[in-house]
Amino acid sequence: MNDIGARMKALRDGVGLSQKELGAKFGVTGPSIVRYEHNRAEATYGMLLKYADYFDISLDYLLCRTDKPQGKLYDFQPKVEHSEDMKLFIDMCFDPNSPMSDKLKKTLLEMMTKEGDKKS
Repeated sequence: MNDIGARMKALRDGVGLSQKELGAKFGVTGPSIVRYEHNRAEATYGMLLKYADYFDISLDYLLCRTDKPQGKLYDFQPKVEHSEDMKLFIDMCFDPNSPMSDKLKKTLLEMMTKEGDKKS
């Protein structure tokens, strides 16, 4: 992939955000995101940094200089959004008949909360 707009779109689609939702997170309009994704406008340096920070990727990856999200010198740490959907997903992953199920779920949710606190 050597198309910055396509990479921006793939990142947004990967987390299930609409153009309007991502624009709101970045302080721009949905149509601005559309223009970036369709290469009708070049994203500013500040906007590229917002993408890199939000998606926890290197600028090298965003600018299609590498296919590795962490780039050459970057330690990849994907962001985990904390939501009710994630809690429901975790509940579905464990056998309710297992005596350790509740303890494992509780531990996983605590780990997610601690990781989220570190990044906030």
